[in-house]
Amino acid sequence: MPAASPAGPNKTSRATSVSAQLIRVEDHSSNALAHLGALTVRHEDERIRPRHGVQEVRRLSRDALDVDRAVVVDTAQVTRTDVPIYLQGLGTVQAFYTVTVTARVDGELQKVAFTEGQTVHKGDLLAQIDPRPNQAALEQAIATKAKDAATLANAKRDLERYAALQPEDLASKQTVDTQRTTVDQLAAQLQVDQAQIDSARTQLDYTRITSPITGLTDIRGVDPGNIVHAADTNGIVVVTQVQPISVIFTLPEEDLTAVGAAHAAGPVEVTVVSRDGGKQLDVGALSLIDNQILQATGSAKFKAVFPNAHNTLWPGQYVNARVLLHTDKSALTIPAAAVQLGPKGPFTYVVKNDETVEVRPLQIGQEHDGMTIVTGGLALNERVVTTNQYRLQAGVRVNTNAPAADGAAPAVAPTPPSAPLKTS
Repeated sequence: MPAASPAGPNKTSRATSVSAQLIRVEDHSSNALAHLGALTVRHEDERIRPRHGVQEVRRLSRDALDVDRAVVVDTAQVTRTDVPIYLQGLGTVQAFYTVTVTARVDGELQKVAFTEGQTVHKGDLLAQIDPRPNQAALEQAIATKAKDAATLANAKRDLERYAALQPEDLASKQTVDTQRTTVDQLAAQLQVDQAQIDSARTQLDYTRITSPITGLTDIRGVDPGNIVHAADTNGIVVVTQVQPISVIFTLPEEDLTAVGAAHAAGPVEVTVVSRDGGKQLDVGALSLIDNQILQATGSAKFKAVFPNAHNTLWPGQYVNARVLLHTDKSALTIPAAAVQLGPKGPFTYVVKNDETVEVRPLQIGQEHDGMTIVTGGLALNERVVTTNQYRLQAGVRVNTNAPAADGAAPAVAPTPPSAPLKTS
């Protein structure tokens, strides 16, 4: 009988050892499953019996695995809503009126009657120029008229005397005619004197400078004590009317027809919001469509007027102007968060009855207050996914979060108990 290879017994021993270890692992696994099957699992009012433990635990494990594989998402229904349709353009706030107040007569600026930045009203005193030279000129004009009036009265009496003597040939006809001409000249001179009085009074009024409009004053341009002239180009102060106030904004020339039609039908509401769109500043009305298109930009200019009751608009401020064209009644809408953009255009994930999602191409309109108008691709009351879209694809199962009540915090999944399960 040939001798066995020296390595033979060692290989056989190692194989036998490995087999024994595998058997022990399988025994341990069976014991563990049997022990796990004996655990008491409470689910509502049912108790899993130890003899069915292994199969029941495996089934529950599979169900739990399916739940874990489902993507947790928030959904919203397709609804019908009245949606206002806006056109938006960039605009600049301009004062309704701006007046540079200057001197209209020469003289010393005696007093400044306003505070810089003060709101003044039409007719309020702004500054006072030395009135004495103009007052003297007015008094002189009044005196000249009084002298000429006395001369006229005397000339009229002479005319009456000459007219009475003429029938008796005591006064020639030429003398009477000459006196009548003198009376007419003196009457005309009185009219000249009255005009000079009016002019002097006007010049005197110009020494008292008042506000021509209601508005805000800026930084004072001239200090008291300086000599001002009617020919000065620099004003004493600039008064700016900000209530109401206007906004000049632009829209693409393609929108001119739609805005023009809306303006012809009635008042067009215009809303101005801050540059970041986060705050509404005021609501007014469209007042003007410019008569030409800016060729450099291909846009049209518009003007809207706002009451600006709370001074939220300031001259020179940049704002976004939103023109309300019309309101779409009962339009299909979904949250803007549900709209996704792909290579073929916008789409959304629709939740089907089996709790899986379907990719649905969309035709969409304008967006307003977080809602997007859907013009095609969805039906009323269908459910769309609004969160976790990056984890989805067609056919993926989802687990929908319960919608939170108004003002309530979103539902949070309960934390699993940390205490160990009780054994039967």
